[in-house]
Formats: sequence, C-alpha cells, structure tokens
Amino acid sequence: MTVTSPAPTGAATGDDVPMTHRQVLEALSGLLLGLFVAVLSSTVVSNALPRILTDLHGGESAYTWVITAALLSLTASTPIWGKLSDLVSKKLLVQIALVIYIVSSALAGLSQNTAELIACRVLQGIGAGGVTALAQICLAAMVPPRQRGRYSGYFGAVFALATIGGPLIGGVIVDTDWLGWRWCFYVGIPFSLVAILVLQRTLKLPVVRRKAKIDYLGATVITGAVSLLMIWITLAGKNYAWFSWQTLAMVGGGLLLGALAVLVESRAAEPIIPLSLFRHRTVTLAAIASVLVGVGMYGATTFLSQYFQLAREKSPTAAGLMTLPMILGLAVSSTVAGKLITRYGKWKAYLVAGTFLLAVGFGLLGTVRDDTGYGALSLYMALAGIGLGLTMQNLVLAVQNTVPREELGAASSVVTFFRTMGGAMGVSALGALMTNRVGHYLTENLAAAGVPAGHAGAAGGGEIPDLHTLPAPVVPLVTDAFGHGVGVVFLTAAPFALLAFLVVLMIREIPLRTGPQG
Repeated sequence: MTVTSPAPTGAATGDDVPMTHRQVLEALSGLLLGLFVAVLSSTVVSNALPRILTDLHGGESAYTWVITAALLSLTASTPIWGKLSDLVSKKLLVQIALVIYIVSSALAGLSQNTAELIACRVLQGIGAGGVTALAQICLAAMVPPRQRGRYSGYFGAVFALATIGGPLIGGVIVDTDWLGWRWCFYVGIPFSLVAILVLQRTLKLPVVRRKAKIDYLGATVITGAVSLLMIWITLAGKNYAWFSWQTLAMVGGGLLLGALAVLVESRAAEPIIPLSLFRHRTVTLAAIASVLVGVGMYGATTFLSQYFQLAREKSPTAAGLMTLPMILGLAVSSTVAGKLITRYGKWKAYLVAGTFLLAVGFGLLGTVRDDTGYGALSLYMALAGIGLGLTMQNLVLAVQNTVPREELGAASSVVTFFRTMGGAMGVSALGALMTNRVGHYLTENLAAAGVPAGHAGAAGGGEIPDLHTLPAPVVPLVTDAFGHGVGVVFLTAAPFALLAFLVVLMIREIPLRTGPQG
C-alpha cells in the first residue's frame, strides 16, 4: 500500500517559521496530557486488579494477562507508530492514538468478563504505545536538539508522576465507594479528549508530501517475535518451568522470527525499524542501555508498591505517598538536567551520572528489610529517582541528535521500544524471582517460629496475601519475608544499571545541533 502524506496547509510552520517558546509550551501541554494518561493506563490498575478479578470471576492467569496484554501491544506497536510518523502527519497520528485509547478505555470499563477486559487492554496498549512514541517525536519536530533539553525534562517529570503515581491514583479510586474499579479505566478519558482539542489548536508541524510503502510484513514479523518472547518470560516459572519444552519452543520460535525480521527489514523499501540506524554507534549503544534502564524503571515502580503494602502493611494510598522521594528525585533531576543541557549543549555527563546513581540507588535498596528506617529508605529511593531522571529522556535526546530528520520517528521509537521491552521482561523475571525468594524466606520463618505452613493462608501458596485476614502471630513472619524478597529483587536489578553505566561510557558525545535536522 502506498501512503501519500497531505501537502502543507495554512501558514508556514516548522522549518520555515520556527515555533516560539510560547507556542511550543502550548502544544507541549497537549502532548504531556496525552503522555500522562497513556503511561497511567499501565500502572493505575495494579492496586485495583484483585478487586477487578473478584468481580469478574477471574483467576491467577487472568491477573497475569490483564497486565501482559497491554505491555505486549504497547511494545510491539511502538516502532510501527514511529515509522508511520516518518510517512504521514504526526499530529494526525497522535490524535488517532488518543482516540484508540479513549475507545478502548471506555470498553474496558464496561467489561463483563476477563476475556473482554484482556481484549480491551490490547487495544489500550496500542493507543498508549502511539501516544508514548509520538509525543517524543512531535517534540523533536518542533525544536532543534540544542533547545530540546529544556522541554524534554518535562517529559521525564510527567513520566515519573504517571508511572509512580498510578498505583496511588488506582488505590484511591478503588477505596472510594462511589467510584469503583471501573473508573480506573474511565479516569483518563476526559483528559484525553482535552489533549486532542489542545493539539488540534496548538500543534502546527510541517507535513512533507512523500510517497512510501508501509512494511506490513516487517510489522507482522517484529510483532510476532516480540510477543512470543514476552509471553514466554511472563509465563515461565509460573505456568511451566524455566527449563522446559515450552521454553525451548517459545525462545526458539522468538529467535527464529527475530532472524526473519532482520532479513525482511534488510530488504524492505520502507522498513519499520531501518537497520541502517544501527550503523550509528550512539543508536546501538542507546538501545542496549535502554533495555537495561527499562528493567530498573519498571521494576522500581512495581516492587516498591508491593514492598510498602506487604512488608510495611500500608494501604494502597499510603504506599503511593511513600514513594514521593523517588517521584520528586526523578521529576526535579529531569527538569534541571534539561535546562542545563540546553544552556551548555552537553549531555553525556548526565547519562553517566544517571546510570551510576541508578546502580547505587538499587544497590542500597537491595539492603532494605521490613523494618528499614523510612529516612534511609527515602534517600535510597531519591538516588534511584535522580538516576532515572538523568537517564531516560537523555537517551532519546542522544539518538535524536545523531540521525537525519527523515529517520527521526523510527530512531526515537527504537529507544522507547527497547526500554519498554526491557522493562516488561525484567519485571516478569524479577517477579518470578521475588515469588521464589518470598516463599523460601516465609518457609524459613514459619519453621523457626514453629508455625504450621497452613496458618500462612494464601501467602504460603505463593499468592499475594491479605494481611488483615492472617493470624496476628503470622503477620510479622510474612512482612519479613516480603521485605527480604524485595531487597533481593533490587540487589539483582543493580547489576543491570551498572551495565548501563558501562554502556553509556562508550557513547561518543556529539554537540547538540542548534538548527533543524536535515
């Protein structure tokens, strides 16, 4: 199929007449609003899922798939959205992505069974993937790399608020009787509608007439490869052993499809992921670092929420509030670094410092237990948050500063794609590790206290326990097990951040361009 993007209409914009600072901020408000609800969709349901699945009569497998379905479609669709943005109107695409998000969110809130909910989550992930990728791409089209840092910091702050604040918002919604869990899906709809209207009025980007073919075969093969590997790592250790025929079949099939994707993309006229991108040293290293950082970014939000609820006996609302040091660290560091990058034009030092602090923060979080003082814990979270804030957006910036304008969309989405994929796979693997370690420590605690395993209730079976229903003598044994288990998870994640530090050391710094990318 051949796509012809529309000719420019109205007054000249973009390369002919650069947007003013005020115009950029106005357009940015719509992009940030869309980004907030897109990221929120992945985290707001985490604290609500037990209630949702009780009402819809879903089991443990449904719990896994409600989360995995959205991550699968988000990850797989990201490079497709990025490639489309190089072919057709970026403004139109981001509005289409928001419409998909709105429709799927409304349908998810109306779901009457888990099958309907999972199907809606797939659509939600496609819409969220589009908004997440296109927001960065639209920013890159509005301002040159040298000026981009001052604005990209806002993206990091919004990403932090949505990622870490999602469980807090979801907890408040579920705990509010007159709202209920369905509002976890409805809550983003009005904001998305406002974002569409704001973007329609304020986002003015140049649209160049260009004929191109959409690489449907490449999109299909890439989606298949990513989906198969993500399904494997999500279910391994739960539905079947890590070393089993299912693992052999899925990993072998995923690698085979991956090799086929490379072959297809090397021959496609307009590949979804142009292999020529990886001839740039910075793109290759940034992609590797993004996978490693993704493990930390998603892991921190997922396991800190469980830590505060299951090791510290806090409510979902309180657990969200207690992660504020990480939110503030990420938001402030991202914003400040962006302004400094714009002022001095240097970015590598922030990547180096960010990955180093992330490794240190995770290493310190690896020492936490259920009785760790909140002052020390706040410091550890703040260090990890600062590390993420200095790293996430600047990896995208480094790549955008390297590639030519016609590959800007594909290159930007590649970083997001690898970060999300690394995060999804990392969370699943670390989650399996946590289940194993919590079970091990709980068994030890029960044996030492002379308490029969049956008295631990669901916790003894590897399920998430309701601490309020357990016998009082058993509660401290369970909280100790979860505190120790979460510590092991962060200690395991720390080497990934350290590897990211070593990778970014090898990235060669190129001064930020002060004019449009050609």
